[in-house]
Amino acid sequence: MSGFKVEKLLNLGVPYAPEMQVGTKARPRWDSIRAQVREAAELGYDAIVAAETQHDPFLMLALAAQEPSSLQLVTGIALAFTKSPVATAYIAWDLQAMSGGRFILGLGSQVKGHVTRRFGMPWSKPAQRMKDYVGAMRACWNTWQTGAPLAFSSEHYNLSLMTPNFSPPPIEHPQIPVMIAAVQQRMLQVAGEIGDGVRLHGIVTRRYLDEIAFPNLRQGFARSGRPPASWNKFEISGGGFICTAPDRDSLASAMEKIKSTIAFYGSTRSYRASFELAGWASQAAKLHRLSVEQKWSEMPRLVSEEMVHAFAAVGTYADIAGIIKKRFEGVTRIGFEIPIKSEHDKGVLKGIIQDLHRG
Repeated sequence: MSGFKVEKLLNLGVPYAPEMQVGTKARPRWDSIRAQVREAAELGYDAIVAAETQHDPFLMLALAAQEPSSLQLVTGIALAFTKSPVATAYIAWDLQAMSGGRFILGLGSQVKGHVTRRFGMPWSKPAQRMKDYVGAMRACWNTWQTGAPLAFSSEHYNLSLMTPNFSPPPIEHPQIPVMIAAVQQRMLQVAGEIGDGVRLHGIVTRRYLDEIAFPNLRQGFARSGRPPASWNKFEISGGGFICTAPDRDSLASAMEKIKSTIAFYGSTRSYRASFELAGWASQAAKLHRLSVEQKWSEMPRLVSEEMVHAFAAVGTYADIAGIIKKRFEGVTRIGFEIPIKSEHDKGVLKGIIQDLHRG
């Protein structure tokens, strides 16, 4: 097994957690981005990742690109259906040029409620729409690079106008990798068919990886027309959480904390596949009901220790690298961090990253 590419998530002053409520939010610190890039490079990371949660990920990466490094710059993920594929194509083109070819576009559909009620945008067949979305972007990139007329026609997008005045100049690295966030089987197949990789959700068990994720990705890849040997270049990111701490006592506290994260995501019906596969459909239904009732503090009680071990690689700093290698076998990229409070902590993190690189 080859080693993992290890990613670090950017933050704007405080690390994001999905269960964060209004009272715990800090004001964003945009001036911290470049220092985070320098530290990530020093620690041996392969990539930095910006997520679209409370802030725009493209803005974070535009700042990150100003700091010289060899780190890949990744959206993990940016929301696709909240904007036109042409608008996203422009942003990706500029970030690819700005970073000297280090940009990776991670795209996700989000769930229907957020697209329609949070962003006020239309919803339609998400898997087919994602396929059309990526095709539309690539048509723009081809036009900008080669000067060929823009001509893209699909169920969701039809593009035929790109005048010279609105065409950016060619760039040195026009092949922008696209990784698609996928949970359900159809989206997994689309990711395998048209993507350069997939970004799997954290609310994933090992059984889900083996029985749902990998088979559907390979099924889609087989339809892509790419030679089977090129599967080795297909990037698979994520596929579970990581729960680690310096010692057994602090690990027990970390496990209690991650229950809130599992409960938060488990309450979303679109993420229910792993729960159902493991026989926890009733717990997922209860979590959803509690979220509708805004009873967030009650939700972690429904998450057992068995569920924590199913959804996460769990271990102390001394053991976690080996546990990750077993739990995430078949995955090529993972996000990994520990709190850094001293030079000793930096040394520990650097050592774990080096171990993960060795595979």
